[in-house]
Amino acid sequence: MIDKSWASAAEAVADIPDGASLAVGGFGLSGNPMALIEALHARGTRDLSIVSNNCGVDDWGLGILLGAGRIRKMTSSYVGENKEFERQFLSGELELELTPQGTLAEKLRAGGAGIAAFYTQTGVGTQVAEGGLPRRYDGAGGVAVASPAKEVRRFAPAGIEHDYVLEEAIVTDYALVHALRGDRHGNLVFNKAARNFNPLAAQAGRICIAQVEELVEPGELDPDAVHLPGIYVHRVVEVGTGIEKRIERRTVRDTTKEGA
Repeated sequence: MIDKSWASAAEAVADIPDGASLAVGGFGLSGNPMALIEALHARGTRDLSIVSNNCGVDDWGLGILLGAGRIRKMTSSYVGENKEFERQFLSGELELELTPQGTLAEKLRAGGAGIAAFYTQTGVGTQVAEGGLPRRYDGAGGVAVASPAKEVRRFAPAGIEHDYVLEEAIVTDYALVHALRGDRHGNLVFNKAARNFNPLAAQAGRICIAQVEELVEPGELDPDAVHLPGIYVHRVVEVGTGIEKRIERRTVRDTTKEGA
């Protein structure tokens, strides 16, 4: 039997070196692998290049690594909830490769599937394809590094011609993901909205580390319920069901006035 379980998050991330690239699951604050992020923060690992839908908020998610100055580059599709992110990016401290959300998801999936690149209509006719998007500022309002132009080709699926932009797949050194349940073979089950970028990030990492709320024995998971097979997962850490889960932006309505 291949037992992929590790005793602690600290041990599971201990070999991640400075300068590593990471694919990290989560969407907003849903499905963030917080125990692994906090362990990486405690270890002091720095100069990281991270691929994730967003960078958390100032004091949660990847925001704790960002606030400590540990991230060199982010590849993301949404970065609007983190004031420190804005400050670091505009001051030239942080590099950003802004990527359309669906394209980012497919780049991760393609990396895990062994597909080197793919063509998509998303971004055609914009700076995504034509280049010129700021990736790093110089700290004085100028652009130090801009995105390059990408190859565009014309295809005619179903006889209708369209332009398509070439997007390269993403493969990272490590992946950090969160799942509701997993077994010792690494098979994972995600819960509702936490099944967002977590499976895709897991597939893109050469070494995938998964934190799970509940660790079960092989055979206890219904094979038909497994969202990600263990072939993509290399280490599993049980973090328990009592972990803190935050809501990025809570919206409520005053029901006491309804019907008045």
